[in-house]
Amino acid sequence: MEIVLSVLLYTAVGFLAQMIDGALGMAYGVSSNSFLLSVGVPPKVASACVHLAETFTTGVSGISHWQLGNVDKELFKKLIIPGILGAVVGAYILTQIDGNVIKPWIAGYLLIMGVIILVKALRHTGEHNEVTSHISITGLIGGFFDAIGGGGWGPIVTTTLVARGKHPRFAIGSVNSSEFFITFSQSVVFIFTLSSELLSNWTIIVGLLLGGVIAAPFAAIVTRKLPVRALMAMVGLLIIGLSIRTILISVGVI
Repeated sequence: MEIVLSVLLYTAVGFLAQMIDGALGMAYGVSSNSFLLSVGVPPKVASACVHLAETFTTGVSGISHWQLGNVDKELFKKLIIPGILGAVVGAYILTQIDGNVIKPWIAGYLLIMGVIILVKALRHTGEHNEVTSHISITGLIGGFFDAIGGGGWGPIVTTTLVARGKHPRFAIGSVNSSEFFITFSQSVVFIFTLSSELLSNWTIIVGLLLGGVIAAPFAAIVTRKLPVRALMAMVGLLIIGLSIRTILISVGVI
């Protein structure tokens, strides 16, 4: 009975996290990882569990976004290889050090990006820019910090693209679709380095996986239906809130 309740709890966490991630292009890892850390799961084990589950949820989410026409194919292709490289390096480093050390710096960057997006939402005129430069470096950084911090691919890559003027629908769809390859790469590293820890925490992985897979198709539909201005405002407010919370936790305020 205790095992069933544990799986159900993590299923609920996975469902809510994927609804946020699929609709806004970010925060599955940040949301679920924050919960796992709050109940005492070590950072590297939390990140590994989240990314193993996320391999399946991002696969379903990516397919949903492709079917709904939310993906910019050129942007998708430019993100994959750099993202994988950053993810593999970050995953390996996380198994050797404490990733919490650099979290405040990531949060500070995201806080600035969140404010930029919120300002753009308030001033939005319906025009968008075609972002073509510095995509690879954005993917590299996003993949690296996603592994190190237990989440960050969406917050860093989607936030940067939207802040630079990319249409939120296509930024979210493309980033979510490419995320499958990022999480899969990290998972391979974690399986080889943390196999025993992952086996002892299988209920976390199964629960997050089930909740995320159930939510993924619904979240993709939300992305397509929401007005652009509302979507940008939600992205901005979400990032600002999560970033402030991360900074406050890092300095010991909460």
